[in-house]
Amino acid sequence: MSAPPLSLLSLVRPLVRAVTYTRWLHLMVGAIVPLAVGLVYPGLTDPGLAEWLIVAALPVPPVAAIALLPSARRAEGLQARLMLLPGKHARVRRATDAATGISATPSASWTDRGRTALWLVFRMEAGLAVLLASIWLPQCTLVLAGAVVEEPLLAALTPSPDLGLPALAPLPLLALLALVVGAGRLDTRTARRLLGPSVKERMTALEERTERLLERNRIARELHDSLGHALTLAVVQAGAARAAKDPEFTDRALATIEETGRAALEDLERVLLLLRETGRPRGASPGLDEAVRLLDSARSSGARVDAEITGSVEELPGPVSREAYRMLQEALTNALRHAGQVPVEVRVTAERSRLRLLVTNPLPEGRPQAVPGSGSGLRGIRERAALLGGEAKAGVKDGEWRVAVTLPLR
Repeated sequence: MSAPPLSLLSLVRPLVRAVTYTRWLHLMVGAIVPLAVGLVYPGLTDPGLAEWLIVAALPVPPVAAIALLPSARRAEGLQARLMLLPGKHARVRRATDAATGISATPSASWTDRGRTALWLVFRMEAGLAVLLASIWLPQCTLVLAGAVVEEPLLAALTPSPDLGLPALAPLPLLALLALVVGAGRLDTRTARRLLGPSVKERMTALEERTERLLERNRIARELHDSLGHALTLAVVQAGAARAAKDPEFTDRALATIEETGRAALEDLERVLLLLRETGRPRGASPGLDEAVRLLDSARSSGARVDAEITGSVEELPGPVSREAYRMLQEALTNALRHAGQVPVEVRVTAERSRLRLLVTNPLPEGRPQAVPGSGSGLRGIRERAALLGGEAKAGVKDGEWRVAVTLPLR
């Protein structure tokens, strides 16, 4: 048995979706206000075309005035999400404006109020039109089928019983179904256009998304630098202890591995607290004033570290001190990982307006020169420096591998 044509499926599919009928109900609800006004004036006992035009026009000013209330936009946005959009994402509290295309926040400007007023008027007029069509088209079906409709609500528009053609009786019902589907889609499209996020709301959402991405990148760098440094030291210490075959040196190596591992666990716990967002106090990241710990751990791994720190690093701004600590950590880790137990020179200069960090080590014999700019560690150093308005360079110069960082203090 062959499948139905694609065109037939596309015509039938909307009729079996619940959202088609919730959109229909959404439009019909919009007709409540003009019908209530029409009951007062001019009355709905035997209305003609002129009376229906009055019924449609009279409620426009008060309905538009309702949009002056900031909460009107929120109420209409929530209704539109619930009744016009398919899927669970439109019904949960955490549904976002970007996911639905419809804002559920109060009006924050006169532009928002104006768009809300246009939406309320559109919903009312479109709902009235759909309601009248929903009454009139079934009447047409009854008349074409040969039934006699006494005192029809829309007598002026109902076909004469003399034109009764039973074969054409289903056509008005099919027209009604097509109207329901088309009007529902138009209602949804108009809601997204008039109740969609404003430019300010989109900019705020974009800034929040950018902040989240930057925070994720920062956490990734924290994990890479902290855990990478700890694992590198552990590997180097273990290898050196096995090669030395000296119990005293092995004890020192194990003590260094233990201390480094404990510090890495503290960093890992702090980063996990950031991810969990539990509201618990978060431990402060280490700063450049704790650089002695880095230098000692590098020396304990067998590297000969010549360090010179000039200036008051204790008085550096917090962000500069923390990021400089991570950059020094990554530079030492790279030296130990790629060069081994070679002399490493560290120069830290805290000047009046900038901080300079220079880490150099000779290239090991028999190893290929590293490609400047390769590796996520060097990329992380550059990203940290760029975020602070500084500059970081890494590469081979005069037979040495150099990592030079300059950070502004203001």
